[in-house]
Amino acid sequence: MKAGEQTAHPRHGHARAFVYATILIDAIGFGIIIPVMPNLIRTLTGGDLSSAARYGGLLMMVFSIAQFFFAPVLGNLSDRFGRKPILLASLLIFAVDYLVSAFAPAIAWLFAARLVSGMAAATYSTANALIADTSKGADKAKGFGMIGAMFGIGFILGPILGGFLGELGPRAPFFGAAALAFANFAMGMAFLPETLPPAERRAFDWRKANPVGALVALRAHRIILGLAAVLFLHQFAHLALASTWTYAAMEKFGWGPREVGLSLGVAGVMMAVVQGGLVGRAIKRLGAIRAASLGLLGGISGYLGYALAPNGAAVLGFIVVGSIAGLAYPAIMGIMSDHVPRNAQGELQGGVSSLVSLTAIFSPLMMTQIFSVFTSPDAPVYFPGAAFFTAALLEMAALALFLWVMRKR
Repeated sequence: MKAGEQTAHPRHGHARAFVYATILIDAIGFGIIIPVMPNLIRTLTGGDLSSAARYGGLLMMVFSIAQFFFAPVLGNLSDRFGRKPILLASLLIFAVDYLVSAFAPAIAWLFAARLVSGMAAATYSTANALIADTSKGADKAKGFGMIGAMFGIGFILGPILGGFLGELGPRAPFFGAAALAFANFAMGMAFLPETLPPAERRAFDWRKANPVGALVALRAHRIILGLAAVLFLHQFAHLALASTWTYAAMEKFGWGPREVGLSLGVAGVMMAVVQGGLVGRAIKRLGAIRAASLGLLGGISGYLGYALAPNGAAVLGFIVVGSIAGLAYPAIMGIMSDHVPRNAQGELQGGVSSLVSLTAIFSPLMMTQIFSVFTSPDAPVYFPGAAFFTAALLEMAALALFLWVMRKR
């Protein structure tokens, strides 16, 4: 098969279109609940904002622990049975998870829902494997960028919608997220084609379908292992936003759910612009190495800005600067994917997902604790942006390691 034939197949185009729609709907559903999560936690626990941040970090940790152990299982299952059944099962479980969260009478229900959804969190790893199935070279990195763009557009719509639904109560956005997830599942049943032919599938192997085996598999090529470490640091830093943005904005600027939703909407616009419109062009003009380096530099600048911004207007300006970080992940993923055969893309994506979920086990817990320590009444120094400053330091380490790995290459 020639290089251009994969991407020209009409079924491949349909599959990619569905994956982009899936990520968009997933991001809307995820973004809807962000503005109200602190209020729901306070409703269930009776605590203050600082206490809610601790629970929020623990909820993300539970999700990520489950994802860490099950992502390689699902990635290898998609190499054995195809991408479609694994992706659809994940979507269905997510829909049920949102309903359980909506009816949660106690905080323990939220933890149970996060545990189950983490076990089924195959959406992104399977979506990335499907993109790898159906594209090559620069188009592959562009496809990874489009996934990020759809997530960004979802973050435009989701938090804004969640902010307005949150006016009806902290549970209303969860019902909206469940409806979107069920609609996504139904759409996949009707329109998603399979992209991994039976002849190209491989046997399921428990030695690789576990987090240790998946991470060991990344050692197959030295460059993959080094780049995996870069992604680890990059994602560890990035999760400071997901875990503490809402709490920091409420604490420092006195924002409510509507203002938080609008700010995340601005971040989503910039994410969509960068990953949907600039990734492919940047990689073609600069090359993947320079594009990734530029993205890591943008992350450093953005996190420092979030940490030190004197007011909400300044934060919006730094969102524009920080959005350049969106170049890094798809460029690095494109380099890694090019070093792996087609029938091992699920294994690679499962390994990367385990690595990313490993950061999500520790980063939200650490970042929310940092926020809590530096905003509590007995804080050594009052600094609501301390978690973002920590993220900037991690992003600096990621850039240094990336340049070293590429120089060794």
